[in-house]
Amino acid sequence: MIARLRAGPASRRAIPLAILLAAFVFAPFFVNDYLLTVLILILYFAYAGQAWNIMMGFAGQLSLGHALYVGLGSYVAATLFTHFGIGPWLGLLVAIPIAAACGAVIGYLAFRFGVAGVYFAILTIAFAEFARIGFDHLDYVNASSGLFLPVKQYAHNDLWLLRGDPTMFYYVILAATVFAFVLCRQLLHSRIGYFWLAIREDEPAARAAGINTFRYKMYAVMVSAAVTSFAGVFYAFFYNNLFPEQVFSISRSIEIILGPIIGGIGTLFGPILGAFVLTGLAETLNAVMGAFGLDLPGAKQVFYGVCLLLVVLALPDGVWPPLARRLGLSEGKQ
Repeated sequence: MIARLRAGPASRRAIPLAILLAAFVFAPFFVNDYLLTVLILILYFAYAGQAWNIMMGFAGQLSLGHALYVGLGSYVAATLFTHFGIGPWLGLLVAIPIAAACGAVIGYLAFRFGVAGVYFAILTIAFAEFARIGFDHLDYVNASSGLFLPVKQYAHNDLWLLRGDPTMFYYVILAATVFAFVLCRQLLHSRIGYFWLAIREDEPAARAAGINTFRYKMYAVMVSAAVTSFAGVFYAFFYNNLFPEQVFSISRSIEIILGPIIGGIGTLFGPILGAFVLTGLAETLNAVMGAFGLDLPGAKQVFYGVCLLLVVLALPDGVWPPLARRLGLSEGKQ
């Protein structure tokens, strides 16, 4: 009896997740090309949001320059493919350690010298800006002129080279999002996850309890950076062009973090729900503006700001925690 009671909440959470996953798996059979592209964007931001959530939501380290790891992943994989013909999956094996090493440098400089809070966030922005300026003047990747990946007409999808139709890219990013969700769940309920939560809630108390806060904060930064780098690889091969002003910009970092903030920082499902809500509403706004022939520069950014303001005022913990409690899918914030 006790075992059944303990298994009840987990079962209630597993059923809707299975239904949602099934809906995403079969979605390409029922949507047009435009909606398929929207779903790819939703899953992309859900994946990137989960990667950022590892650093901020679990360990409490605010990064506002996560576009740095997206840009590194995209440029490393695209450069290897363009100049040496090395496929994206092998390129990912190079991008991951480079992104993790860059995260380690930022983390070491910050945590060793006591840079925390808003100053740590500014440091992450600074490194992203350094990368943007550097790549903007790096002739090997065509600098500000942009790096363009060769595109061919393929008679079939080539998963190894990530060359094919949008449906293939959809299933790739869906698999990546599911992988990120499982990874985050395993991390959160592991020893390292409990240490991260202790650091997030009260770092001095965690240090007094014997937790090596420097080491575990470094782990959070490096894992988050490594996971984020795949978002850059996917971005490069999906769009086939890279410009430093786009991939390293602060607006890219803001787009990554808005999903978790709106969905619920520190929760497992919050980044996914936030990406679905935010991207879905943004695309609806674009469709409405297009239907009425409106061209309002900056309307999307204003819309993001309004959404963020409403959530902060009405649901400071994000949309997912109260929704999960109402549906009986969660016993707490997680």
